[in-house]
Amino acid sequence: MSTVLWVIIIALFVLWLIGLGVNWGNWLWILFVVAVVLLLYNLFTGRRVTA
Repeated sequence: MSTVLWVIIIALFVLWLIGLGVNWGNWLWILFVVAVVLLLYNLFTGRRVTA
């Protein structure tokens, strides 16, 4: 599951970077926000060390 989230995050960031050169309007920022939310979710729910 973690690998899938990282692929989605990277894809959204790439689309966001491409969108900087193209006038996508608000869709550009929506992609950025979704990518950041997924990144934060993955960081907080990622691998946990069990002792």
